[in-house]
Amino acid sequence: MTAAEPTALDWSVLALGGLLIGFSKTAFGGMGTMAAVAFALVLPTRASTGTILPLLLVGDVIAVALYRRHADRGVLLRLLPSLVVGMLVGVAFLRAVDDLVLRRTLGVLLLVLALLQVLDVLRHRGSARREAPEHSPARARTLAALAGGGTGFSTMVANAAGPISSMYLLLMRVPKMAFVGTVAWLFFLLNVVKVPFSAGLGLLTAESLRIDVPLVPAVLVGAAVGSRVLRLVPQAVFERMTLALTAVAAVLLLVT
Repeated sequence: MTAAEPTALDWSVLALGGLLIGFSKTAFGGMGTMAAVAFALVLPTRASTGTILPLLLVGDVIAVALYRRHADRGVLLRLLPSLVVGMLVGVAFLRAVDDLVLRRTLGVLLLVLALLQVLDVLRHRGSARREAPEHSPARARTLAALAGGGTGFSTMVANAAGPISSMYLLLMRVPKMAFVGTVAWLFFLLNVVKVPFSAGLGLLTAESLRIDVPLVPAVLVGAAVGSRVLRLVPQAVFERMTLALTAVAAVLLLVT
């Protein structure tokens, strides 16, 4: 944790991060990576990872309460096995090295995925309706394994898994409400599992919780705004916004 008490400017940046957490949990998940960057600007990288976790859980509880009935259980079940593996690898990674190389790698990967999605959108621009793509069972398993493993790994190391899961759901053409419901359950489960690991690694501490408490109202406000915005946004706009935020998140991972 920082040696000095956070300044007024520091608290402002952290509060903005709290708002982004709440908004990302109930509207556009890509903003979650921006929140992680905001916390990393004020706190040391490893300390920011532990500090942000309880606030993510606050947002997760709200998102699950709002969207729990919309989740696509089939998608969740396909992702869960590789999620667990990815998290365990992430724990080992945290014990061994810092996350600079990981951030750069994730950034490049997300930019490639975003480009592929843009090309897919352009191919279907003239279609009145875009159906979910057909995948062979082997290809579907491979995509789920890569997305699940990448999500589990990156959420454990850098709290930056939202764009990976978002790109997977976009590629699977999951409808808007099923999208947010699936993401709500996915990250609630992930973040609950992360708590003992983060505490064991010394990332989640009494000092980090002391910083979290005054930021909870910012998360609640962001979540309230996000839930209203989501219901006003059409499916096509939702997909474009998610794609754009994924690309922005990728750039942030490359430059921070």
